[in-house]
Amino acid sequence: MTTAEAEAPPVPRRGLAAAHGPRARQVLGRVLITLARSVAIFVPVFLVATFVTFALRSLSGLSPARIQLGEEATPEAIARVEAQWGLDRPFLTQYGDWFTGVLHGQLGTSWTNGADVSTLIGLGLGVSLSVAAFALLIGVVVGFALGTVAALRRTTWVDRVVTGFVTVISVMPAFVVGIVLVAVFAVGLRLFPSAGYVPAEQGVGPWLAHITLPAVALSFDVIADVARQLRTSLIAAYRENYVTGAVVRGLGTRRIFFGHVLPGGLGPTLATLGLKFPSLVGASVVTEWIFGLQGFGRFANDSAQAGDVPAVQGVLVVSIVLVVAFNLIVNLVLARVTPAAQRGV
Repeated sequence: MTTAEAEAPPVPRRGLAAAHGPRARQVLGRVLITLARSVAIFVPVFLVATFVTFALRSLSGLSPARIQLGEEATPEAIARVEAQWGLDRPFLTQYGDWFTGVLHGQLGTSWTNGADVSTLIGLGLGVSLSVAAFALLIGVVVGFALGTVAALRRTTWVDRVVTGFVTVISVMPAFVVGIVLVAVFAVGLRLFPSAGYVPAEQGVGPWLAHITLPAVALSFDVIADVARQLRTSLIAAYRENYVTGAVVRGLGTRRIFFGHVLPGGLGPTLATLGLKFPSLVGASVVTEWIFGLQGFGRFANDSAQAGDVPAVQGVLVVSIVLVVAFNLIVNLVLARVTPAAQRGV
């Protein structure tokens, strides 16, 4: 073996590194552009949304004096209470102080009990985030499996069964599913507790046991959306030119699916999930009532019924942050995933 032959192997490795360098920089550039674009959109949206949220108090005509003193309170007593809450100051001054507090994580004080709104929301948000995250996990895993099977077995009886099942669960309200789950698995089989919540700090087992049934009840809508969107996207991806080229080149079925079809089909599915997690957190009021959970949705409902404007404002702010944050995560994942489908074969 000559010296030139012995030194030949490092050349392909340098070529491989050179090939991966521009690709990695391209992906990083996409991620940074997506991050900058999302932040540029978030700032004005957050400013407008918080301003409108704060203006709700003036538009509603509600006052802490009405809650504390009753409907028959005298104008002098109302003015005195509102002055204690700083509501006699100019609107923009109130908004500036409130917005400064929001930036520091302070959402004001509850009109009904004088407690810190941030603390009250934090207690309920932990419950709802636990249930919503588990529901999203169940929905993504089951929906991904069903959508993939339906796409790989398209036009067969398997596809029709999966499509029919997904259609049925998509029209089942979460509260109906919750009642059935309680009756069967909590009351009948006694496999899960019927109500209540245990924080994860007190044990992962009890925590999972208490959030499983409400998470399953909320996951049906996610399963249906993920399965339908993934099936449609994967079938469309199989018709793309880069997939046809991969087939012509003789690539294996598994390599074509994981290397070309799946990256192309994930984009629309991930976009569908963009609003799912925040909606699961906010739309679980009835489910939380069924399972006896003091969550974020129930807190929002109770605050609105009591006319507790600072609490409602805090709920709206947190909801805005959840929507924007989750969409930012989805956009960053999309920026990493979609180039794989655009490179072709």
